[in-house]
Amino acid sequence: MGAEGWRWQDSWIFVSLVIAGGAGRHRRSAATRRPEGIRLTDVLATADHLNRSIPERDDVLGAVRRLAGAGLVTVTDGWFRVTTAGEQLWRSRPSSGMGTTVDTVQKLLNRRCQPGDTDWTLDEDEYGIAVQEYIVRLLPRPRRSPEAAQERAEPS
Repeated sequence: MGAEGWRWQDSWIFVSLVIAGGAGRHRRSAATRRPEGIRLTDVLATADHLNRSIPERDDVLGAVRRLAGAGLVTVTDGWFRVTTAGEQLWRSRPSSGMGTTVDTVQKLLNRRCQPGDTDWTLDEDEYGIAVQEYIVRLLPRPRRSPEAAQERAEPS
């Protein structure tokens, strides 16, 4: 294993990428998923759902560098994708509840592959924008009356 080895945050981000990208769905083929990948906002949203906290910029940066360096994920023009090797790793994990999935994946990473390193960077502004987009999603939307909805549905 490398000098540092895999961190818990690495598996947290990896599981978030898998789930946000739809690769975690049972027997769902890569052809039925969004080919461009997923955005950072979706990764943050899924990570928050899993751990009830938004990962820090440095956590995302370090995890993606190690995961991409190990050939498990790619990032191109802001789009994150789980590679075929990453999907194979995910599908080889023992079944467990969602509460233990991140821990299970970390153990699997430690047994199966070494973390790599790439020169991928995450700009502070890009990270900040993704966090803001996610926070806006959390804000409650104004309720509409049934009459207003019906008026919008009827042609003029």
